[in-house]
Amino acid sequence: MSKLHLRYVQSFGGYHYFRRRGWPRIPLPGVVGSTEFMEAYRQALAAAPVAIGASMRSKPGSISAALAEYFGGQSFRSLTGGTPASRRAILEKFRDKHGHLPLASLPREFVVALIDTMTPHEAKNWLKAIRHFMTWCVERKLARLDPTSGVRVKLPKSDGFHTWTEHEIAQFEARHPIGSKARLALALGLYTAQRRADVVRIGRQHIRDGVLTLRQQKTGATLAIPVHSDLAAIIAATPTAGLTLLMTKSGRSYRANKFSDEFRFWCDAAGLPPHCSFHGLRKAACTRLADCGCTVHEIAAISGHQSLKEIQRYTKAADQARLARAALERIANKGVKPEPGEVSKPLTPLAKTAEG
Repeated sequence: MSKLHLRYVQSFGGYHYFRRRGWPRIPLPGVVGSTEFMEAYRQALAAAPVAIGASMRSKPGSISAALAEYFGGQSFRSLTGGTPASRRAILEKFRDKHGHLPLASLPREFVVALIDTMTPHEAKNWLKAIRHFMTWCVERKLARLDPTSGVRVKLPKSDGFHTWTEHEIAQFEARHPIGSKARLALALGLYTAQRRADVVRIGRQHIRDGVLTLRQQKTGATLAIPVHSDLAAIIAATPTAGLTLLMTKSGRSYRANKFSDEFRFWCDAAGLPPHCSFHGLRKAACTRLADCGCTVHEIAAISGHQSLKEIQRYTKAADQARLARAALERIANKGVKPEPGEVSKPLTPLAKTAEG
């Protein structure tokens, strides 16, 4: 099974290793397919060290030489989830254009000028990657000062990813019946409230006695989520074979970006607008929980949010709608309009003004 679906995995005498040609061998703990094993495998796959000799091609003291050492260090390798891959892509692009520059004399004005050429969201992600790198450089005494210190990126006000409406969910379900991979993907998003990177890792081995147990890539938090009866029925009705419930046509587990491309295709087939993304299902799941009267902490126990501020937006909106309905129901149930002379205390000054 491991040789069929997992690249660079070797097994000897019951022990498993991540072995990519040219890189050192990394032991993989636990049983193949277990949460412990898959977590170690993903980290090894995302954080492979820089090829031998890469730093030799870089001029000593340059940004390129520092990046080569940074990629092989513990500071970078300790990053989790999809962060290593995304940051490496940003830093390699920066390295291609400016790697020849001396690191020690990198001015703050240079950083600000580069940020001015980017969109706000691009600038935010770029600054995060460079700042982590420069912090490491200062700690290693490769640079005296961090040129990103004090630099801020102001993002435009936005609600972020679009939250799927019930109508949009129904439209997707009408196009993709139970038993299809598309419907399974939708159900996993709606009934687990997990991020894309975690959903594509879920397999039958993670479900025991009606409880889904997973470790989030981004936060490292381990969650135990009861499997909703609707989700259980959809899983049972969908043909799956492999370590993950969602598999590519070639029988491999999805990479996050590949899954996003296919989910976009499914949304287009259902006639949904471009703003309907998989992450929006996570928000829709939280909205549903809030509408059912779940507390902030109850929602966080399922979604795994570390900050409650985001969840408070869902519960606040649900509470407002619930209170508005309750207020109108009181009027409807009473069925009697107040007499003209009956004016509430706070409105008495206004009534007197009208009489005058």
